[in-house]
Amino acid sequence: MTVSKISSFAVASLLIFGTSLALADGATQAKLQAQAKISEADARTTALAKVPGGSVSSSELEKEHGKLIWSFDIAQTGSKNITEVQVDAKTGKVVSTKIETPAKEQKEAMAEKTKS
Repeated sequence: MTVSKISSFAVASLLIFGTSLALADGATQAKLQAQAKISEADARTTALAKVPGGSVSSSELEKEHGKLIWSFDIAQTGSKNITEVQVDAKTGKVVSTKIETPAKEQKEAMAEKTKS
């Protein structure tokens, strides 16, 4: 095989693999959504009540430590820190509230990239 054929094959393989991961993630999210008893909107309201004046910068429905949770990253004006609030997707109760620095956020993002 020539270098150009190998490169084309590698690119095609990556595209197919990436597409299959995206489809799998969509299926996983659909399954998680079906299990959630609390809507994202209701969980968001609960999370924002923990961080007055905050705004949600990202949200995610995930299984963590055996619990189905809505996870919200909430930013506040005048602060570089992010408050992560996790709300149980079945009961609507706050599971945890953590303040994360930009350095910790970057470290988590790198860990997520490595995991994917």
